Amino acid sequence: MSSNDLSHRFDGKPRVAVLGHVNIPRVKKYAAQMLVAINNHVDVVFSDFDTTQRAGLAEIEVDFAIAIGGDGTILRAATRLADRSIPVLGINLGRLGFLAGIPVDDINNALAEVLAGRCRVINHLMLECNVIRNGDEVGHALGLNETAILGGPPFPIVEVDLYVDSELVTTYSCDGLIISTPVGSTAHSLSAGGPILRKDLWAFLIQPISPHTLTMRPVVDTADRVFEVSVRNPSPSTSVVVDGMVVTTLRKDDRVIVRRADKSFRMIEIAGHGYYRTLRDKLGWGGRIQRQEKDQE
Repeated sequence: MSSNDLSHRFDGKPRVAVLGHVNIPRVKKYAAQMLVAINNHVDVVFSDFDTTQRAGLAEIEVDFAIAIGGDGTILRAATRLADRSIPVLGINLGRLGFLAGIPVDDINNALAEVLAGRCRVINHLMLECNVIRNGDEVGHALGLNETAILGGPPFPIVEVDLYVDSELVTTYSCDGLIISTPVGSTAHSLSAGGPILRKDLWAFLIQPISPHTLTMRPVVDTADRVFEVSVRNPSPSTSVVVDGMVVTTLRKDDRVIVRRADKSFRMIEIAGHGYYRTLRDKLGWGGRIQRQEKDQE
């Protein structure tokens, strides 16, 4: 199932890990004061901001995690927690914050809601990307947002063959190709003109970047499919990129295989901070068209 309505209830103070990018000045600046507020509600047993921490996150049992930062922090948390079923509450210190949806000044209320069970845990689809060269795996990555095939310098048009369950779909002539999860539909794919998919859908979105045929449009398919991509004549810098990180450069006849990962990423959603509110707030859908009346003469 893609989501569930099970309340997350705790007996006593829950054990919590606090995650964040310690090298980002804004996050580091606010982390200390936020940890004080967080400790009023929960027992912080691991923190990225604690330089005296000896045990790693993998060695500590926690009930849930709090990710402080922007969507990049959530993406890192997804891969760090891929082998563990730990729900994550995202606190936004970034710019957009589609994933880290709780405003920093609402952290006390959000934690009170979680502890009272007035929340739900939603499972988000993750993808697995494998790059096969001459029968051997030369690249592998887990992702929450997308796999992208990008041309790179000198930025030629790339010819990309797409197969779904071994059936040829088409050959794209384009600047690149994105295979996105619903979470990633509001990332690179959205900038390339793709549709927005509800985050708890289990589907993949195929989005060409600047296709040179006007009839090429985004395609949405179920998450049970296996997607295979090959680039006919890659340049030396043509690359496979997963969630903004280069997996490997591509050679002719390399096969890029994208499928649903065995793991999912679990996020805590608080009442009042749901999917459509996030879209309204982050995309400016809450505004109204106002008519300006002419000044009366």
